Amino acid sequence: MLRKRWWQGKAGSVPALNLALQGGGAHGAYTWGVLDRLLEDGWRLEGISGTSAGAMNAVALAQGWTRGGPEGARESLSAFWEAVADKTPPELDLLHSLNPGGNGGLPGPVNALMHVTKLLSPYQFNPFELNPLRDVVSSQFDFDYLRRACRLKLFIAATRVRTGKVRLFHTGEITAESLLASACLPSIHHAVEIDGEAYWDGGFSANPAIYPLMYECRTPDILLVLLNPLSTSDAPRSAEDIAGRATELGFSTTFLREMRMITHARAYIAEGPSWVPRGRLERKVMGLRFHLIEAEELAETGNGSKLNAARAFLHELRDLGRVRAARWIRTRRRFVGKQGTVDLPKLFS
Repeated sequence: MLRKRWWQGKAGSVPALNLALQGGGAHGAYTWGVLDRLLEDGWRLEGISGTSAGAMNAVALAQGWTRGGPEGARESLSAFWEAVADKTPPELDLLHSLNPGGNGGLPGPVNALMHVTKLLSPYQFNPFELNPLRDVVSSQFDFDYLRRACRLKLFIAATRVRTGKVRLFHTGEITAESLLASACLPSIHHAVEIDGEAYWDGGFSANPAIYPLMYECRTPDILLVLLNPLSTSDAPRSAEDIAGRATELGFSTTFLREMRMITHARAYIAEGPSWVPRGRLERKVMGLRFHLIEAEELAETGNGSKLNAARAFLHELRDLGRVRAARWIRTRRRFVGKQGTVDLPKLFS
């Protein structure tokens, strides 16, 4: 009988989860805090589906987990986000500290740059494709080691520009280019080319993808870590708020559609005659147990703050995520492995 490796944990000793990590730019530091608290609590992990910032968190966690277990994962996540902050001009940290009530809003120079992106393509205002994130990814991650040694199942989403279809990069396929493709905003960066195919941000086609966690993982418990609000209190009226909400919806539609299909499939299966044996797919769908951590605190921060990588703001987001995860652990941990804690029809029907 083969002995379990350290990264698998002891069967039945601690709960097991699959993670679905949504993208959201700098707001991904909130997910950093969520993951940091979960890792501190000793959860077992099997699969992680991530998009954009969620993909960055997934790879950072996986590399650290492979080298040093949960504590190694925590150190790797911290190192990645601190490296992101190191690439941020000091002026942003200063401006944030002088305006603590600004909800992470961007200072004037960066806002001016964002206005430029509405008039010029990145091939015009950034012809040499200067991308600080590329430097961070290249310095922080050893992709050869990750592909060879990581036993976590990673699913990193990017969008094929030509067809709009999602491309999932699995653990053994992940490179610096595929990770950058998952976070490629077309208004800011050149499309990332891999094997002659151009890719944009995975949020256009899966934010994040749920189906690989269903079909390629055995663990039925899936924790959704969402950065975009599932609902808003009022319809936006200003041009800025309308544009912001439109962007959020554009990066959430595929995820919401996928969750709605799962919800309707479960209802359809449940309505069938009890005496008819269920097939493999039906058993899989009905056996899924969903859990949710939603960044409700970020609903009013505005999309501009997703580009604010000032260290003070990232640390603030991390701390918010840790608090939110601690509350989830306190109130929901006992249900993992037994029942879902999300009212799917209420949220997704």
